[in-house]
Amino acid sequence: VQLQASGGGLVQPGGSLRLSCTASGIILDHYSIGWFRQAPGKEREGVSGIAASDGSTFYADSVKDRFTISRDNAKNTVYLRMNSLKHEDTAVYYCAAGLFGLGLDPGSYTYWGQGTLVTVSS
Repeated sequence: VQLQASGGGLVQPGGSLRLSCTASGIILDHYSIGWFRQAPGKEREGVSGIAASDGSTFYADSVKDRFTISRDNAKNTVYLRMNSLKHEDTAVYYCAAGLFGLGLDPGSYTYWGQGTLVTVSS
């Protein structure tokens, strides 16, 4: 099983990016998917999640109303749309998958991908 996060880059404050999480070896629609990030010198934090069971979505307070998680089952891809980006959103973003993944709890996810760097800077 391999997960891959992509779509990061350099963006100005107030800008937008869309991250993609793709997988080989599993069908993402069968899994809960979480997005996590780790900024330099900081602990990993949960950003957003989408449940396999009913499609419920979860967001950290810091990104609520700015980020949107969604699935494209035909492409076996989960997206994280990030709007109104701030300096403090700068981090390496990871996606994770778990049959029993619970929201923003990293311990409940089984598979982790390589991260993609998001830099918000003017």
